[in-house]
Parts: sequence; structure tokens; C-alpha cells
Amino acid sequence: MIPARRVTWMSNWFAKYMRYRMRKAFNQVVVMPFEPKPGHSILLLCNHFSWWDGFFGNYLAYWHLKRKLYIMMQHDHLEKRWLFNYFGGFSIEKGSREMIESLQYAAGLLNDPQNLVVVFPQGELISNHAIEVTIERGIDKLIKNIKGPCQVVYSCVLIDYFESLKPSAYIHLFDCGVAGQVPFDELVKNINICHQQALAAQVNMEH
Repeated sequence: MIPARRVTWMSNWFAKYMRYRMRKAFNQVVVMPFEPKPGHSILLLCNHFSWWDGFFGNYLAYWHLKRKLYIMMQHDHLEKRWLFNYFGGFSIEKGSREMIESLQYAAGLLNDPQNLVVVFPQGELISNHAIEVTIERGIDKLIKNIKGPCQVVYSCVLIDYFESLKPSAYIHLFDCGVAGQVPFDELVKNINICHQQALAAQVNMEH
């Protein structure tokens, strides 16, 4: 397992640089109104359909949720893109003995209310048009190891073009409760309800 070697000034610079890149690539990035719980770390569970997803998580952590970003990445991806290690990237390797260590490491980070950990619970790239979100069992193990107050938030990013040549990203955020207070099966059910709400809201999005 590769632990994060987060450097604050590098992370802050990267957040500003990526906002510049996102403004170039997207017509607009719209974050729906959301207030995080004060005094809680955040486990940010995100739908995963593109390479932009980690950057959306970074954008949310720095500019909207005001937490220090950490992000769980596939081991081979982090090895190839080692610079992300300095921005809060740490590794997980599915099916390996080190996977439990990675989940416990993520839980440890979430004991600090200043931190936010981005995880893609689908475990693979899935179209953002999918109507159901599958959640890997490892999320349950991660949550059970969190000792401090931690808010679980589902982030659903949906892409539309409307009248522009560039895509617009719409980020829908949902409070899924406090870690340890919601059984895993109920969490999965709630995330899928939230996902359906995001899809329905997107159809009626003003532009």
C-alpha cells in the first residue's frame, strides 16, 4: 500500500490549477447547495464515469466543503501518476491482502474532522447514465473502522451540453448520515434513492 504524502502548499496550488483547467474544459461546473456538518470529517462517495472524477472531488473538497483532500486510487494508477501522492492520493489494490490495510488507513484519516476522503464505491468506471449505483462491500468495512464523527456524502456528477459546445458538469450532493449510524444495506438503498433524485432533477435542470 502507498500512503498519502500530502503537502499542503502543493495541494492548494493543485486545487487552484485544476479549477483553471476545469473552467477551460467545461462551459460551467454547477454545485448544488449543500452544507456539510460542522466538526465532522467527510467520506465523499462519488459516481465514477471519467478521469475527471478525482478532480471533481478535489474541487469540492477545496472550494465547497472546506476539507483537506485525500483520495483512494488504484495501486497501479498511483504508481504511474506518483505526483498525485503529494495531493493526497493513497493506494488500494482490490483482491490483495493489503486491501484491508488501505481501508483501515482511509478510516484513520477520517478520524480527523479536517479531512475528506474521496472513494469511488462502484470500483470501476460506469456510465453516468446508469440508473443504479452498486456499492462494493469494502465501504462497509471502511465505515466500521471510523472512530471519529464523520459525515457520509454521496456526490453524483452528471454531464449535459444544452446550448453550448462545451459540456457542463452538475454536481448533486446528498447527506447520507453519520458513519456508524446507518446500516450498510440502508446506506446502499439511500444512495440509490439520492441517485434517482439527481437524475430526475437533471431532466428539469434550468439552462
